[in-house]
Amino acid sequence: MLDLAYLRENIQAAQTRLASRGFSLDVETFRRLDSERRNIIQDVERLRQASKKGSEEVARLAREKGDVTEKRNEMKVVSQQIKEKEEALRLVEDRLFQFGSTIPNLPDPEVPAGLTEEKNVEVRRVGEIPHFDFEQKAHWDLCPALGILDLERATKITGARFPLLAGKGARLERALINFMLDIHTKEHGYTEVVPPFMANSNSLFGTGQLPKFEEDLFKIRDTDYYLIPTAEVPVTNIYRDDILDGERLPIKFAAYTPCFRSEAGSYGKDVRGIFRQHQFNKVELVKFARPADSNRELESLVGDAEEILKRLKLPYRTVIHCTGDMGFGASKSYDIEVWLPGQNAYREISSCSNYGDFQARRANIRFRPAAGEKVRLVHTLNGSGLAVGRTWIAIMENYQQKDGTVVIPEALRPYLDGQSAIRPETVF
Repeated sequence: MLDLAYLRENIQAAQTRLASRGFSLDVETFRRLDSERRNIIQDVERLRQASKKGSEEVARLAREKGDVTEKRNEMKVVSQQIKEKEEALRLVEDRLFQFGSTIPNLPDPEVPAGLTEEKNVEVRRVGEIPHFDFEQKAHWDLCPALGILDLERATKITGARFPLLAGKGARLERALINFMLDIHTKEHGYTEVVPPFMANSNSLFGTGQLPKFEEDLFKIRDTDYYLIPTAEVPVTNIYRDDILDGERLPIKFAAYTPCFRSEAGSYGKDVRGIFRQHQFNKVELVKFARPADSNRELESLVGDAEEILKRLKLPYRTVIHCTGDMGFGASKSYDIEVWLPGQNAYREISSCSNYGDFQARRANIRFRPAAGEKVRLVHTLNGSGLAVGRTWIAIMENYQQKDGTVVIPEALRPYLDGQSAIRPETVF
């Protein structure tokens, strides 16, 4: 959430910066609500002064044995007026807060300008795209024949866009989770956490999913709980309403969780296979950093996520989002896109973002730079390290062989009893 004081003092500059990401700031509404708020505050202050003077007058009359009845009746009227104005102030501040909660973050000055993904800028490209001497298959054709993926049974159990992995396919999924967590915790300095897989509305508001993206969430009926769309939500909210010791920053967490999304805005996109699912596994990286360090921490977070692909020897590219293609709360964002032969394209496998103080203001996460210094809002960052299912797809498609088997990347073999390939098996 943006600082409303910043908007008040820099409304035109904010309007211009937000327009660069395709958002039209309703300046008239903001000014009307803000003016109404200021007028009510002035009324409350005037009435409180009147109340103070009236109380002093009542006390004087009482000392002088005078009649205080009329003055006390006047003070009752003033007191009632104060209550009414305070309630009006509460209502207008709530409307102003709700107005502010729908405004996206301001783009960082380093972000390239543009309104669509075509204006994203490629930063680097790593690894060689494989060239096959046979007709390569997409994972939805390759994996059922191996007996490791059954979409028909998954649809029978639940519905479309749910996976059912089996045998070595299921073991590979588990191996990837352990592999990612081991690299991030043992080599990259993250602390592993296992958060709740549900979150309340305050947590989802804190990270920016509510109120704007409620249609993309699965809500538990008759509760205030939602299935988490990403571990970013519970892990960031570990420190909601806390004041952190600045000497501890940056604080870095890694978490494996299942994730649940309705994919309300996908409108039939990626309906084949398991690329875009309602339920999927992900290893998430979350950081809390000092404001001066957050962009540098973003670069290292991207590097940590890329390292997984390097170890697996999967070709990928990294792009920086333009202003109009960033997520709602991001000030600067990168996508890491892995090469998928079945789609003959690079596809997103990780999105890594610096949120600045946007989430911290919503979730009230602060830090004290040093003893005796004034507390400040922390900067939050997060990114996938990686999306497990999409990594699974990338391995299947990039490591497929002419005979229909799939070679297991060397880095994963210790997690699979040294096995070097996935061959056809009968599970069901």
